[in-house]
Parts: sequence; C-alpha cells; structure tokens
Amino acid sequence: MSHDHDDRPQLTAAQAAAVLTPPPGRNGGDLVVESLQGLGATTVFGLPGQHALGMFDALRRSSLRYVGLRVENNAGFAADAYGRITGEVAPLLLSTGPGALTSLAALQEAAAASAPVLAISSQIPTAGLGGGRHGYLHELRDQQASVRDIVKSVHTVRAASQIPSAIAAAWESALTAPHGPVWVEIPQDVLLAETTLPVVSAMDATPRELYPRPELTIAAAHLLSNAERPVIIAGGGVVRSDASGKLRALAERIDAPVVTTFGGKGAFPWEHPLSLRSWLEDRHTTDFLEDADVLLVVGSGLGELSSNYHTFRPRGRVIQIEADAGKLESNHPALGIHSDAREALSELLETVERREDVGAAERVRTVLEKVRVRIDTQELTLEQQVLDAVRQALPDASPSFWDMTILAYWAWSAFDPRRPNTMHSAQGAGGLGYGFPAAIGAASADPTTPVLAVSGDGGAMYSIAELATARQYDLPLTWLIVDDGGYGILREYMTGAFGETTGTELSRPDFVALAESFGVPAVRTTPESLAADLGKALAEPGPSVVVLPALLRMFEPTHL
Repeated sequence: MSHDHDDRPQLTAAQAAAVLTPPPGRNGGDLVVESLQGLGATTVFGLPGQHALGMFDALRRSSLRYVGLRVENNAGFAADAYGRITGEVAPLLLSTGPGALTSLAALQEAAAASAPVLAISSQIPTAGLGGGRHGYLHELRDQQASVRDIVKSVHTVRAASQIPSAIAAAWESALTAPHGPVWVEIPQDVLLAETTLPVVSAMDATPRELYPRPELTIAAAHLLSNAERPVIIAGGGVVRSDASGKLRALAERIDAPVVTTFGGKGAFPWEHPLSLRSWLEDRHTTDFLEDADVLLVVGSGLGELSSNYHTFRPRGRVIQIEADAGKLESNHPALGIHSDAREALSELLETVERREDVGAAERVRTVLEKVRVRIDTQELTLEQQVLDAVRQALPDASPSFWDMTILAYWAWSAFDPRRPNTMHSAQGAGGLGYGFPAAIGAASADPTTPVLAVSGDGGAMYSIAELATARQYDLPLTWLIVDDGGYGILREYMTGAFGETTGTELSRPDFVALAESFGVPAVRTTPESLAADLGKALAEPGPSVVVLPALLRMFEPTHL
C-alpha cells in the first residue's frame, strides 16, 4: 500500500537547515522547555533543586515566563489556580525527593478539583534507579509510587529522545476530561546531557473529547420532559467545561430549580428566579432535593459536602452526568452518563421538550426564605456583615481564592460569585494554605485584574514566604487575613464534640508589620471599615495585605 505525503507541510530551506544543524549548548532541559513551548505553554511555576538544574538553566534560553515560589506545595497551588482560571495546562517544575514530595498535597487538591497541572520532576541519575540503595542525595526507592495514587497518569523518561513524546502524552492526559494533574519524571543525567537532537517544533496533544452515548441522553431527556418536580444540581464540571450558558438554557426550558455545589459556584446566576443558590449544608435544601421526582446531577459526584454529609436520600430518579467514570453512581443509583458536562448538556438541549411550571420559582423562594429564617435566628450578623463587605469590595471580574477558614465555609453557601470560574477554594482535598499561593497563580495568568485571597491566621502561616514572591513579581493581589488567634473551625468542632479544645490556639505574628517587612503594604481593619479598606487595597497596583481581627462563628449544621 502506498501513502501520499504531499499534504504534509514543507520545510523552507532555512527551517531545514535549522533542523539539520541545531544550535550548540543545548541539553535535555532544553528539550523540556522546547516541548512545553511547542505545546503552547507560556508560563511555568516551580522551585529549582540540584537534580533539576538542567531544566532551570534551559529556561533562560526560552521564551517561557517563570514564576518561582518559595515552597513546592505553594508552587503546586499556584499552578492549580492557573489551570483552573485559564483552562490550560500549568507546568510545574520540581526537583527530586523532598522537592517532589512537598508538592503532593497541592497535587491532591488539583486532582480533587480537576485542575490540569503538569508536574515535571527530576530524578536521581539513571545509574541509581531500580530500587537499589545507592545513597544518592534525595534518593527514594520508588519516587513514582509516592505520586501514582494522586495524579491521573505517570510518564517516565530514560533517554533524551523520549522527552518530547512523554511531555506531549502527559499534556494530553491533563486536558482530557476530567482534567487533572499528571507527572513526568526525568533523571538528572538525562537533563544535563548535551543533545544534538533538532529543536522541538510545534506538537499536537489534542485531548480526547468525551461525548455521551446517545441512548442515554434520549432516556434522560424523556425523564426530564415528563417530570413533575425536576431539580438540577450543578457541580464543578459545569464550570470547568464552560457549560454555564447551556445549563441555564436547560433549566429555563424545563423550569427546573438549580442548586450549585461549592465547587460549582457561579455555574448558575445567583439571583435567577430558579436559583436555590448553594445552601447544600441546610436541611431545607436537602428536603427539597429529596422531593424531586427527577434529579439531574451535572458534573458532581455528590460527595460529602454536596450531600449534606451523606444525609441526602433521593426518592426520585437520579440522572448523573460525570466525566470521571469512577464517580458515576458512586454514592447513589442513577442513570449514569459518562460525558463532559458541556457535551451532554448540548445533547439534552437538542432532545428535551419544553416544560412549563409556573410554581417552580415560588417553591425556590419558599426554600430560600426558610434558610434565611434559620440563619437569622442564630444571631450571626457579624459573619454576614463581613461576607457582605467582601462582596461589596470585590470587582465582579476578579477571581477569589479561599483557604480552609470559617469565612470560606460561609462563602461556600452564602457568597454570590457573580460570574462563573471566579470563586475557588481548597474544598476538594481540604488542605490548609491554598488561598494566597493560588491567588499568585491567578494573578500570573492575568496581571490586569486584581485577585483576592482569603485566609485565617492559621492557614496564612503556611504561605507567609510567598509574600516575597508576590513582591518580587509585583502581582496585583490582596490578601485578607481573618485573625482569630487559632484554627477557628477546629476550635468549633472540638468544642462541639468534646467540650474543650486541644492544639487549636496559636501564637501568631503582627501580620501588618510582617507584610510590611516584605515591602508589601498592609492595614489592620474592622468589620465596619472592611469594605472600604479592602476596596482600596484591590484598587492599588501590586500586592497588599488586609488584616481583620475577628472571631467568626459558623451557622449551626443540620446533618447531625
């Protein structure tokens, strides 16, 4: 069989000469950065280390923008946020052993939140691989084993010629729905060895599309068209697949109320007549969802937080659209549709019949009023005042990144994000320290828009070193630190469970003086002046810190 190659792009004489006589002084690290450039990367995050120096040396011969953080885990959080905000792959350059291991908590969050992070780690020299105990610096018996349970895929390099293909395969894996972190591992000697391979040109790593099976969407459309009380739960998959518009069109076509999960904040307009908002940790919402005769769950696995701590017991038919096959029916029997949310919603819009329900909006108002009354009886005016002040100060287009702190727990349920893909937190894996380094990643993605980070004093201590990063790159971000003298939410949990606390009370620095020592402007505020101080800080160029001494409380849970 003959093949006609006439349709292949033809090299010019100059291009052919460049391929045949590549520039001298290149090494395996150059192949890494050339591969990233060829795939379309513009920004990389990371932290240098001895075994990874070949990659970092090559950066100066590239057009890639490098954002270096002070702790690998924080670099991972920054890459996570960059991937969430842009929908593009965020390269993360790491060293061996301690450097690689320190990134794992951030990669767990990226996995939980489906953020496309491409971690490229060095390894000990090739001669030391294979599990022997040779005593190399940073040596692990099996470094891959430490990451394999966290990332989507692992890609191993043992020779320079394998680098472009490994990085392209990892890139494709990271961007194939569901997005997620991936790992490439390259030994030190491969990164340092001089190479005469041609400069890597543009590469194709187009992710595979994940379409729904047609018989399933036909069945789902029939159920929704004939439902008496349909309700929709919109998860993070709606935001990640940029399907908010299609979700709204479907909800309006069948008059279905919509609740968004904490990961799906912004997937549906907050003030829409059909919006149940995000009060998932409320029994009134749970009861309403249980009463649906058809429940459409889009882009959510109905995990612990989305199910009011697994107290949710649906009585009607459940339709679940989910890109992660492992989450299909993992918590509730359903008509499981393995698909990207955008593709499945497109199919449903083409097949579902219009359904009118004049009472749907009134039922939504009734639920929201019950929630309001429940909260108002708990005398939590300070908490609502603080959250309202943040909303007032934050420009609609500005993304916000929330650490695991009481104000964030309030925001999950009660904060209006105004736009899709603007509110993010570490609620996937639940680790501390996410907010500020994530804001660094978002500000690196778009330096024209101010970014907000929100932390408690406990979580802030994980990230203090990154004040130097924010100052070094002059990033437009404001860090709100709510200082209550300890791990506030753990203080509440322990008091409720045991009547007293252990290990929750913290000595902490003068955050204003500490920020100023980094050259970062800072102000101490009050609940009354928070909106003005925060708004002023966000309007100023460069980084800033706003410290709010306040003891906030959580609203009472309904799942106990």
